[in-house]
Amino acid sequence: MIVRIDPETSLIDTDRRTEYRAMEAAYHAGLPAPEPLFLEEDASWIGRPFSVTSEVTGGQAAAGGIPPEHREAIGHRKWELLGKIAALDPATLGLGEVMAATTPATCALEQLDYWAKVIETDELHPNPVAHAAIRRLRRNPPPPAQKLSLVHGDYRTGNFLYSPDGEIKAILDWEMAHIGDPLEDLAWSLDPLWCWGEPTRAGLLLPHAEAVRAWEVSSGLTVDPEAFAWWQVFAALKGIGIWISSSEDFHSGASKAPILAIAGWLMTDRQQRILTDYLSPHSAHRFVRVVK
Repeated sequence: MIVRIDPETSLIDTDRRTEYRAMEAAYHAGLPAPEPLFLEEDASWIGRPFSVTSEVTGGQAAAGGIPPEHREAIGHRKWELLGKIAALDPATLGLGEVMAATTPATCALEQLDYWAKVIETDELHPNPVAHAAIRRLRRNPPPPAQKLSLVHGDYRTGNFLYSPDGEIKAILDWEMAHIGDPLEDLAWSLDPLWCWGEPTRAGLLLPHAEAVRAWEVSSGLTVDPEAFAWWQVFAALKGIGIWISSSEDFHSGASKAPILAIAGWLMTDRQQRILTDYLSPHSAHRFVRVVK
């Protein structure tokens, strides 16, 4: 069994209940996820809330360890599974009982407001690129979502277990799950940060257009380029929010894990480069924006 315990400090506001219920919904919908066994929200037992799932054996998560001969198959399966998540109905799954309500017309700006607040609260120095992106996104909101879906929130290479023969055995890390626009998950999965050094191969697995096609076929949805461009900028901004919180956590002493300082420095720089590439009319546009 695997025990997940609420951390003493966290880069993002999460709780075991949301993560557990999202994983439970995915598991019972037939998606590869660890089998949920039980959730305990009473902190008196071990000091913090915790959940327990079955262990998934025979897999690893490291992006760099994917066998080259299985990259294409894993890539197609990765975005096929993300499409299946997008096709789920949160209401039918009962997720409205544990996740904040939203609407197709408001979910995008609600997410933007949340991450803008994270940046404003946690930044240790000015971040003009991030704030420029916030202004751009607010001035040009996307069209309403095609549908409301379960959004995993951190769907990327590195957050699923794969076997040596190229099978995806389990989707992990559901702690940022919420109800929203399924394009949010797709944009996050295609963020250039996850294929740094090889920008034409999404998640170091597939060309972007192939990943999008696999997602569309599986989800039954279509990617509107204008709406998707908004979500791509948002994904990079959300990344900056996470890394800024990482820096603040280390700086404040909430945690002295070196990875927080390293991520806060290195990843913030990379996300700023991505946003600059997206936003500047003088950019060389090294990173993929047009998917169709």
